[in-house]
Amino acid sequence: VDKGKGGHLEGQDNVPFQAEPTITIHNRLLIVIGLLHPVTSILPAFASTSGAALRRASTISSRRLANLDNPAALEAMSFQKIFDKDLAVSEPNPAWFGNGPNERSPTWTNANWLKSRFHFSFAEYNNPRNSNYGVLRVMNDDLVQPSRGFGAHPHREMEIVTYVVNGELSHADSMGTEETLGRGSIQFMTAGTGVQHSEHNRHPSNPLRFIQMWVIPATRGLKPNYGSMQGSKVESMRRNAWAHLVSDVKNTSASTPVEINQDCNMYVAELSAGSSADIKVDAGRQAYMLCMEGGCDVGGAHGDATLARHDAAEVVGPTSLKVTATHQEGAHVLLVEMKGNGDGSRFR
Repeated sequence: VDKGKGGHLEGQDNVPFQAEPTITIHNRLLIVIGLLHPVTSILPAFASTSGAALRRASTISSRRLANLDNPAALEAMSFQKIFDKDLAVSEPNPAWFGNGPNERSPTWTNANWLKSRFHFSFAEYNNPRNSNYGVLRVMNDDLVQPSRGFGAHPHREMEIVTYVVNGELSHADSMGTEETLGRGSIQFMTAGTGVQHSEHNRHPSNPLRFIQMWVIPATRGLKPNYGSMQGSKVESMRRNAWAHLVSDVKNTSASTPVEINQDCNMYVAELSAGSSADIKVDAGRQAYMLCMEGGCDVGGAHGDATLARHDAAEVVGPTSLKVTATHQEGAHVLLVEMKGNGDGSRFR
C-alpha cells in the first residue's frame, strides 16, 4: 500500500438545501446492495466493429445504429456532452451513514453533510436508460463535510476506483487496511467475493471531494484486494499532460501505478490556463470524460465543445481529442476509456 496525505481545498457548492427523497433508509440500503450483485452478461462482447456486428448489439444507441453508413453523422456523435444540471443529485440523511445531525461550520456552507452527483443509476436514482456506460457502472462525485463520512458497508463483485479531487480521504476495510490519501491519489479495491469498508473525511475543517467509480470486473469470484497510489508521486506526470494511472492487470504493454481486473484505462490531466493535451480513442473503444475542476474546450471530429466544472461527455472512437484549459484556474480532467462502440449510451 502506497500511503499519502495532504491536499488542496476546493470551493463549495453553495446551493439551497434540497428536501430528502421520499425513501426510507431500509429501502435505500436495499437499492445500493442490489447494485453489488451485477449481472455479468449486461454488456455484449464485440468481435469486430463491422456494421453487421454492431447491429446485433442491443446496447448500441438507436441513433448510432441508424447512422452506421453515415460517417459524418457518426463523427458528430463521437463526443456527446452531459451537462452538470442533468446529473442526479442526492443529499441523504446523515444518520443513514452513521453521522450525527447536520451542523453548520465556517468552512461548510451546504445545508447537508453530503452532496452526491450520480452519473448513472444509483440508490434512489433509478433510470433504466442510464444504468452504465460500457463497463463503467457507477460514477459518483461526492462532496463531504469535515468530520463526516460513510460508515462500514459491504461491496462485492466490483472493481472500485476512487480519485481524490480535494481534501483527505480516510479508508478502513475488513482486510485490515487503514490509510489517508490526499489530492490526486487513487484508492482501489477488488471487492470480489465480498469486503466491507468505510470512507471518512477526518479533517476538522477542510471539505473532501472524490470521484468514486465502479467497474464491472472481467471475472467474478476474485479474492478481495486493496491498493492505492499517492497523488504527490504523479503530480508532475499529470501537469499539462495525460497521466495514464489505471490499466488492465492483463495488459502487459501498459505500465501504470494502478491495475484492475478489466479492460479499462483511466487518465488524468491537470492543465494550466491556455495549455492543451491530446488524447486518442481508437476504433472499437469508448470513453467517459469528466471535467472535475475549472473548464476546458474539447476539439475533435465532432467539432468543438466546452465543458465546465462537473460537466461530462460520452466519447466513441475512432477520434482524436484536443483538450484546452479555458478557465483562469485551468482544468482538471478525468477520462475513463474502455472497450465498446457507445455501449449503454444515454443518448438513444
